[in-house]
Amino acid sequence: MAEIKIGKDFIGKGHPCYVIAEIGINHNGDVEIAKKLIDAADAAGCNAVKFQKRTVDVVYTREELAKPRESPFGMTNGDLKRGLELDLAAYREIDAYCREMDMPWFASCWDEASVDFIAEFNPPCYKIASASLTDDNLLRYHRTKGKPIILSTGMSTLEQIDHAVELLGKNDLILLHTTSTYPAAYTELNLRCIPALRERYGVPIGYSGHETGLPSSVAAVALGACVVERHITLDRAMWGSDHAASVEPNGITRLVRDIRLVETSFGDGKKCVHPREEPILKKLRRVL
Repeated sequence: MAEIKIGKDFIGKGHPCYVIAEIGINHNGDVEIAKKLIDAADAAGCNAVKFQKRTVDVVYTREELAKPRESPFGMTNGDLKRGLELDLAAYREIDAYCREMDMPWFASCWDEASVDFIAEFNPPCYKIASASLTDDNLLRYHRTKGKPIILSTGMSTLEQIDHAVELLGKNDLILLHTTSTYPAAYTELNLRCIPALRERYGVPIGYSGHETGLPSSVAAVALGACVVERHITLDRAMWGSDHAASVEPNGITRLVRDIRLVETSFGDGKKCVHPREEPILKKLRRVL
């Protein structure tokens, strides 16, 4: 299985798990909140942070945007969606902050104009959300940018994933096993899909978790996930649709710590007597 390079990090068998802190829209439209989330990801030891970018009037129909939905931004769904979109000035501020922190960042782009928008910042890769897996034109457009692609596979059949992989090609492609419920129930996670997808496609496989706890994300690494993505928030009680399915700063810190401990415990698979076992062996074994 080929390794893939994203920025300065290599991803694939034998390399440390690449941990992505998904900020998404948990900044609630506020650059200062975004910066605090970047700080939390950096303090935890994450490899990158990720945002979402949409051209609201392209991604959503007028009927959807007109639906009543009360939020701090107004009384319609359109008010909410537009309020959560950061503009060019905001992203320039975020880009400068991430460069200062030496924190790679990229985004899930939900339409072609958003791909071009993010391209201005020369991201190390692009993420394609599960909702866009069947959007052939958007997948093709991502490939024109010549960057590695991370594709989430939530709410998708194997046949749909087959088609997306055939369209994108396997070069510089990472698939993420995902369950697109927020928050996801443990009975829905189906982590055994991680080795199954690796065997089927022969590309690096990761895990994007939307559950409330941490053990399953660590278990995903034990099952071979070379990327783990989790939503982060300053406080799960904050207003917003994704905060409840996110982990707080102490949670992402524990997750990265536990992933690194699990990786350390893998070893090389060769059974041996460790030097620190020798005195115990001499003390406890009756027949040598």
